[in-house]
Amino acid sequence: MGPFKAALSGKCPQCREGDIFESSALELSKFHKMHTNCPKCGLKFEREPGFFIGAMYVNYAFSVAIIVAVGIALSVFNIYNLHTFVLSVVGLILLLLPFLFRYSRILFLYLFGGVDYQPRD
Repeated sequence: MGPFKAALSGKCPQCREGDIFESSALELSKFHKMHTNCPKCGLKFEREPGFFIGAMYVNYAFSVAIIVAVGIALSVFNIYNLHTFVLSVVGLILLLLPFLFRYSRILFLYLFGGVDYQPRD
């Protein structure tokens, strides 16, 4: 499995087989629970204490992209009401929260985790 497909699937960056998160993003009570180590290769996901605090910057970039996309979409439909814009942005971000949380951590781990792919034989 390639790195892009593995990241989209939420797989470990080292073996690309083990799941990073314990459950589906659709299970709202457990969407945030991560495995401490990869179930397949044993890689410790939190590279150092507080490692995933940096994922906030990735989440911020996702949020800015959503804000810009909503602004463009509303302007295409000639809707320039501030209340509509704010409610649309807040609603969309709340709806996507489990996915934004997970993929900001996954992307941060893949980009800044210092983990190289090591295929298992």
